[in-house]
Amino acid sequence: MRLKDKVIIITGSTTGIGKAIAIRCVKEGARVVIHGLEDDWGKQVVKDLGEDKAALHIEDISNEGAPARLVDLAIKSFGKLDAVVNNAAMVVSSNIHTTDKAFIQKVLEVNTIAPFELIKAALTHLSEQHGCVLNIGSVNAWSGEPNLFAYSVSKGALMTMTRNLGDTLHRENGVRVNQINPGWVLTETEKQRKKEHGLSEDWYKDLPSVYAPAGRILWPEEIAAAAVYWLADESGPISGQVVDLEQHPFIGRNPPKDTTTIK
Repeated sequence: MRLKDKVIIITGSTTGIGKAIAIRCVKEGARVVIHGLEDDWGKQVVKDLGEDKAALHIEDISNEGAPARLVDLAIKSFGKLDAVVNNAAMVVSSNIHTTDKAFIQKVLEVNTIAPFELIKAALTHLSEQHGCVLNIGSVNAWSGEPNLFAYSVSKGALMTMTRNLGDTLHRENGVRVNQINPGWVLTETEKQRKKEHGLSEDWYKDLPSVYAPAGRILWPEEIAAAAVYWLADESGPISGQVVDLEQHPFIGRNPPKDTTTIK
C-alpha cells in the first residue's frame, strides 16, 4: 500500500477526478476527507469508502473559513494531516466579452485563492508530517481556449503558485508542492456539460483524432493513478514540478482548419 496510514484532504471529491483520487487513495491505505457541494453524492462516497476511512465536509471552498474547517475536520477525525489535494474548481465557459469583474473574481476565488488558503491553513500540520500538496490544474493553464478565458487564467495562476511554493515550502517547511495538469477527462460533469452545449448523448464515443488519438479521452481513474505517485513517499524530494497528462503535445499543436472545436 503506497499511502498506508496517510491522511489526505481532497477538495471537490464528491464527483469526477476528486472522487476517483479519493477512491484510489483509500485503496492505497489512506484515510480521506471528502469535500464538495453535493451532500447526497458526498454521503454516498463516504458510505462506499467506509466511515472509518472517510469524513465528509460540504461547503463552498471559497467561503470565509472553509479551508480551516476542512483542516480541523481532518485532525478531529484522524489525528493528523499528511497531504492536501486541491482539486475543487469552477469549470465554466467565458471569453473576454462575456467575462466581467465579478465573474473572474469568483473563478479566481475558487480555483486559485481557495487552494492557497487551504495550503496556508494546513501548513503547520503538513510540516509536522513532512507532507505534501498536490494541485490539480489543467493543460489550459498554458494559454487556454478562447471560450475558457477565466478558467484558463485561474489555472495559470495556480501553476505559478505551485512553482513558487514548491520551492519555498520545501526548503523552509519540508513540504513538497507539485501539480498535475489533466487534459480532457470524461467526468460526469463533463458528459453533462457537453450535452448542454448541444452534443449528442454519446458524444464521447466518436471524437476527431485531433482531440483523441487513442480513440477516447482520459478517464478520472487514470488521473488518480498519477496522483498517487505525487502523494506517496516514492516521489522522494521532488517539488515545484508541473506535469501535463494528455495524450498529445498540447503546446504548439495545430488542429486542421476544417476541424470543429468541441472541447
